[in-house]
Amino acid sequence: MDKIGRFNVVHRLEKRGLLIAINCVAALSIFFFGYDQGVMGGVNTAKNYIDTMGFGRVDFPDDPNKEKIVITKSILQGGIVAIYYLGTLVGCLLGGWIGDKIGRVKTIGLGAGWAVIGAALQTSAMNVNWMLCARVVNGIGTGILNAIVPVWATETAEHTSRGQFIAIEFTLNIFGVVVAYWLEFGLAQGRFHNTAFRWRFPIGFQIIPLLFLFLIVWFFPESPRWLTKVGREEEARYILGRLRGETGEDVGRAEAEFQDIRNIAELERKTASRNSYFSMLFGIGSGKLHTGRRVQLVIWLQIIQEWVGIAGVTIYAQTIFLNISGFTTYKAGWLSGLNNIFYMFSTLICVFTLDRIGRRWTLYWGSVVQGLCMFLAGAMGVVGAKKQVDGNATDASRAYGAASAAFIFIFTSTFGATWLTVPWLYPAEIFPLEVRAKGNAWGVAGWSVGNGWLTLLCPVMFKNIQGYTLFIFGACNVLSIPMVWALYPESNQRTLEEMNLLFAADTPWVWDAERNFALLKEQNPELVQAAQRGHSVVDPETGLPTGRRRSTRGLSLDVHAVRDDDSDEKGVITHKS
Repeated sequence: MDKIGRFNVVHRLEKRGLLIAINCVAALSIFFFGYDQGVMGGVNTAKNYIDTMGFGRVDFPDDPNKEKIVITKSILQGGIVAIYYLGTLVGCLLGGWIGDKIGRVKTIGLGAGWAVIGAALQTSAMNVNWMLCARVVNGIGTGILNAIVPVWATETAEHTSRGQFIAIEFTLNIFGVVVAYWLEFGLAQGRFHNTAFRWRFPIGFQIIPLLFLFLIVWFFPESPRWLTKVGREEEARYILGRLRGETGEDVGRAEAEFQDIRNIAELERKTASRNSYFSMLFGIGSGKLHTGRRVQLVIWLQIIQEWVGIAGVTIYAQTIFLNISGFTTYKAGWLSGLNNIFYMFSTLICVFTLDRIGRRWTLYWGSVVQGLCMFLAGAMGVVGAKKQVDGNATDASRAYGAASAAFIFIFTSTFGATWLTVPWLYPAEIFPLEVRAKGNAWGVAGWSVGNGWLTLLCPVMFKNIQGYTLFIFGACNVLSIPMVWALYPESNQRTLEEMNLLFAADTPWVWDAERNFALLKEQNPELVQAAQRGHSVVDPETGLPTGRRRSTRGLSLDVHAVRDDDSDEKGVITHKS
């Protein structure tokens, strides 16, 4: 294939080996994403950083056991963290638009380069205004990567293992959080404790994986679905052949999938007339694709993901262990780090369960356990605070504090096994090919809004209502259960091409979506032929479809439109009255 560079790994790897290589590159981006999120937790406790930014002071800075951080400007502290998400909001919309224009791989390279500049600016920040601007720049780069990397990964994976690959990537995401935390914890214990190096080096460290990502991504294949969309079908077919295999029992799998992609791409161009962000948000001109509904679903899924409590626990875990659980600064520090390690290993549970029990049941059991943990952790923290005598911990208050900390550990591990992955996977699965990158960008926009809103409010809530903050998170977990049950159809074990059928119903309710999906699939069997696992739809000798490829003129997302079999040669549609 002359059009694909000779050094591209697609010429040397195939099938599972190629998929693993692609997901390793995607995981590198997601490792950076996790590291970048986690790094501010330790930075916020560094004396030199607090003095430079001017939002508080540190009492007894030379004694780690007595050191006490006093925040005098909680809005400023939260604002420095939160403004990053303004950058990710801009970056994700930019990344989604560029990703649909120039392709997934080039957009990943752009995002990595932009994030390097942002990280360098943060590392060299000399005052609060400098840091605020640098955080926005860094956020734009992160937003570009978050909008496009999950799309690239899902568009190359098979529908039977999409969840597994994304879950593995998010194990690397939390590994980034762990690396950031323990790096900062180690620097806080040594001779760098009160120096600028304590916070500048951890911020600058993220440049290493970003540079590596920028250098290697050019040697990886473009998404075959994007290539088909822009008319580069020869390249798309070759890459699909390398991804799925074309020898032995794999004969024809790539051809079947390619025909699906081409059918759906043609149908989408006829069904949707407007693909701007504004049109997508309000569903203008999307017809039976109901793009506006999908946008609302992914935005609110990401917002709820943050409000179940994880944004507060990830960034302000040390504050929770200090002020709510009542531990010393040093003990709160290593407890926060240990919590992150539990968090990382819990993501492996999702690797084995997500494609077996589905997206909906994964969210259900996560919400139940997380809600219970938030209510109990908050209650233990509130009671423990009341048991203190003259501000000093008693045996009873320590016991309640330990119980509160234990529930925080269980909450974090449960989140890692459930809610961490699904809100990132779902947007990359459910959107039409024509706007998939933009659709995923709307999911990142929801994550940016949820995170920015929460990280701005968390310091204020922890300062004023302390343990009662966790009750708010518990209530959000309860709210998420009926929301998922009624509004979010199951995407597990369905091809990306089947999603248009799944969302073709005219109501937002799951039961209507499933009933309509079954009817449409029965009426349009050619539309999703590759979904029939184990059933070959191509001639094993020629690799060509066994039947004549039907024109998309005879395909419809309207359940009331049925094909007139007598007029099938012309692809005629008749409508039920």
